[in-house]
Amino acid sequence: MNHSDICSWLRSPSGQYLLSWEQAQFDERVADVFGYHALQLGLAPLAALQANRMPQRWLALQYPKQLADLMMDSASLLAQFESLPFDSQSLDLIVLPHTLELSADPHQLLREAERVLRPEGRLLISAFNPWSLWGARQKIGHWTGYQFLPEVRGMISLPRLKDWLKLLNFELQGGCFGCYRPPCRSDKGLARTSFFDPAGDRWWPVLGAVYILMAVKRVAGMRLIGPAWKQKPQSVNATAPIANASSLSTHVELQRGTDD
Repeated sequence: MNHSDICSWLRSPSGQYLLSWEQAQFDERVADVFGYHALQLGLAPLAALQANRMPQRWLALQYPKQLADLMMDSASLLAQFESLPFDSQSLDLIVLPHTLELSADPHQLLREAERVLRPEGRLLISAFNPWSLWGARQKIGHWTGYQFLPEVRGMISLPRLKDWLKLLNFELQGGCFGCYRPPCRSDKGLARTSFFDPAGDRWWPVLGAVYILMAVKRVAGMRLIGPAWKQKPQSVNATAPIANASSLSTHVELQRGTDD
């Protein structure tokens, strides 16, 4: 699955159903994440940071043609997701809306996200659930040639993703499954099966078509401190600002330097 494929699919009835659910989930989860710098990697049709109040919010894309799909009020930049143009420990929030499924190297992408996140920074991920009706329909489509979802490099199960995050010292902070309706291609079919959502959320929650997961970066020996006015004066400023952050502007391509 490439960016164009999923953006085209998101305009379908099933895509709009999923997009509406994910937008509400991202809005709820990013609203109370505080800091200065937030970054969304990919999936321009989803404005994952629109409810966040950080002063610096970026949407990173990998190809210039993706700029045509922009739907969020934040600066955009072109970058390779596996080699981000940000200093280490410089971001407060990173969101990955189906980004891992689009990546040729999801392990490296997660390592890069861990590198640029500050201690106690948040990572928010959404992904298709292979153990769902949509996942089963996709597997059948591989045999019949009629796939329901755009082709992905590989769906990542929630237990597998949890293992990856644990190895990178991320601590889980909650999440949920959603979109329980069968893989219908029409608005009429989705409307007729709307009762699946409350039923699935109650009786078979782990079988949702998609899941969202929040994690926090933990660093041994680090802890959060109170507001600055409650602390004794410090002789060393511990803030790690983003290099040349003030020079970032809308639709500008950045290249990462040779030094981290």
